[in-house]
Amino acid sequence: MQRAFLRVFLLAAAVAVAGCDNDVENQTPTDPPPTVTETFQGTINVNGASTHTFDVAVAGTITATLTEVTPDPAIAVGFALGTWNATSSVCQQVIPNDNALQGQILVGNASSRGTLCVRMFDNGKLTGALNYTVSVVHP
Repeated sequence: MQRAFLRVFLLAAAVAVAGCDNDVENQTPTDPPPTVTETFQGTINVNGASTHTFDVAVAGTITATLTEVTPDPAIAVGFALGTWNATSSVCQQVIPNDNALQGQILVGNASSRGTLCVRMFDNGKLTGALNYTVSVVHP
C-alpha cells in the first residue's frame, strides 16, 4: 500500500516539476488610455436642470469639475455624474452632490465603454438663472 502511494506521489511530483516553467516572460506594461477633456456650458433656471452626455471609449477614471458658476460662485447647486439612458433620455445619477460649489470635483470609474452624463440642477436654492461651466476628463 505504501509503495502504491509512493508511486502516485512521485508521479504527481514528476508531472508538477515537468510543468514548471522557469522562464521569465518579458511583459511590456500597458500605457493608460489617452484622456479627453470636454467642456460643457449652460444655464439652469429656478427648478430647472441641464444634462450633457459624453462617450467613454474604454474603462477608466472620470473626473468632472464644476469650474465656473456665475453670477455668484457662492451659490450651491446640484451636480452629478451618471449613466445615460438613451431610451428615456434620462441621466441616471450615480455620483451626486446636491450642494456643489464652484471648484467641486466628482470622480468615478467607468467599468466599460458607453455613454455617461453630467447633470446640473437647481437644488431649491436658486432665485434666478445661473450660468455654469463643467470640465469632464475621461478615457
